[in-house]
Amino acid sequence: MIGLALAYLRDRAGQSLLNVLLLALAVASLVALLLVSTRVEDRFARDSAGIDLVVGAKGSPLQLILSAIFHLDQPTGNVPLAALAMLRADPGVARAIPLALGDSFRGFRIVGTEPAFLDLHGSRLAEGRPWRAPMEAVLGAEVARRTGAAPGQKFLGSHGLGADSGEAMAHDHAPFTVTGILAPTGTVADRLILTSVESVWDVHGIAHPEPSAPGHAHGDARDGAHDHAHGPVAPASPPLAARAAPGADVTAILVSFASPAAAIRLPAAINRQTALQAAVPAQETARFLSLFAGAIAGARVLALLIAAAAALSIFTVLLAAARTRAGDLALLRVMGARPSTVFGTVLLEGLLVAAAGALLGLLIGHLAVELAARAFPALAGIGVTGLGVLPAELAILAGALGLGALAALLPAAAVFRADLAATLARAH
Repeated sequence: MIGLALAYLRDRAGQSLLNVLLLALAVASLVALLLVSTRVEDRFARDSAGIDLVVGAKGSPLQLILSAIFHLDQPTGNVPLAALAMLRADPGVARAIPLALGDSFRGFRIVGTEPAFLDLHGSRLAEGRPWRAPMEAVLGAEVARRTGAAPGQKFLGSHGLGADSGEAMAHDHAPFTVTGILAPTGTVADRLILTSVESVWDVHGIAHPEPSAPGHAHGDARDGAHDHAHGPVAPASPPLAARAAPGADVTAILVSFASPAAAIRLPAAINRQTALQAAVPAQETARFLSLFAGAIAGARVLALLIAAAAALSIFTVLLAAARTRAGDLALLRVMGARPSTVFGTVLLEGLLVAAAGALLGLLIGHLAVELAARAFPALAGIGVTGLGVLPAELAILAGALGLGALAALLPAAAVFRADLAATLARAH
């Protein structure tokens, strides 16, 4: 039965190929939309996990979220370290992590922060050690892979956060030393270069007293790399605010709440201040994704219309072919072929066309998304990739096969119910 169905498809190879390509286009569109929307939502959820609030300078709250959590936009400005001290003194705040931005290396952002940032994203060292002093840096897994940097190597940061920050803007006076490489986490940490806040201040010539106990404030409690020769490790954050000189600000502060009540009280209290704003990641992320919801829905409808057109084309071709081959199929039945065999042969033609279109569409969809992610770093930055298969793609594959079977059902039924004598008489 399969051999006969393949022979019939080869007999009209041009029409069969056209139907396969039409269905493949529809499937590729649906797969690409699924990959992009799912990957982006998953990445946003992972990157913002554990962050209840972002505090920064006045401006667009969406811009603040995109710059401080996802590192996709320019910061809204700087905030004084007094804000960090205020947040850490608030009983409703469980954790407040400062970020200092402004430079990059080969398009990857250099982020001045504290070791708690590693805990926030579940980051662990794959090799080397964490930063312990100014001008030491740890590279995310993607940064290390793309740049080829290894522990012990030095690099120069460039002013600006975009990929166009080149050697002409490099800070020649302040080279960084790589001390460690992070293991992949599937979060934004993979494409960041992490260092101390003091390092960012030093690069930009912002005066500040040196840390009184380097290493204690910047070790990683998770890898056992602390040096405890000088007694207990003091919290990194209070000394940062205490020893900073005027002008030694930070870009944003990532806040985790200690109680649900803080979620109601803190944002309103912060937004009432003239110099600060508080943005809630969950709200701003939902708003950001809603901007694309209409476009994604429209593209999905278009893909479904293309799939319907493909099914209609398969139906038309199979019906015409069944009428053309009515005499041959009737002769098969006279020669002993069961009606179910003839019915299955026509049905199998539709399924084979649908299967070929679906598989080709899956391949095209993944390839298109992967090529787009490699051509546009911003897409890769938000987690878009064509690698890996999502469970929901099985539903698309099943839907394509169902369309093929549905399109072939009526032509197959027409052959199944055909009057053998009348059909053979017309054929001769």
